[in-house]
Amino acid sequence: MLEITWPHAGAVIALGSDAEKAVGVVVKSNFALRPAGKCGDDRRCGHVHMKIDPAGDSCNIPGRPYNSMNSDFGGDLIKARFGHCPSAAGSHVIGVLLADDHHRPILVDGKPVTALVTVTTK
Repeated sequence: MLEITWPHAGAVIALGSDAEKAVGVVVKSNFALRPAGKCGDDRRCGHVHMKIDPAGDSCNIPGRPYNSMNSDFGGDLIKARFGHCPSAAGSHVIGVLLADDHHRPILVDGKPVTALVTVTTK
């Protein structure tokens, strides 16, 4: 299980004042969220990859297949970097994916463990 606990679906959120216009996103999982390489043999362990507007790649970090991930530190907080989007302000879908120590999607019943939430940034 993976869910986005903040921001809530339909929320209007202020963009960060930094160059990346970053906003903290809080996730919850029944998997341990640890840094990449720290799960060992624990099959219920991973970290989170995030895409903003995951139907495409327009909000990804240049040269990367994602907008953000928490593989360096684990935990339930990840940065959504709206400054990489063509338009930071507006309606966006935040998508998160649970990944293993090798950055591969964790599959449950053959499907990747994901969560989505639609928000408006201003």
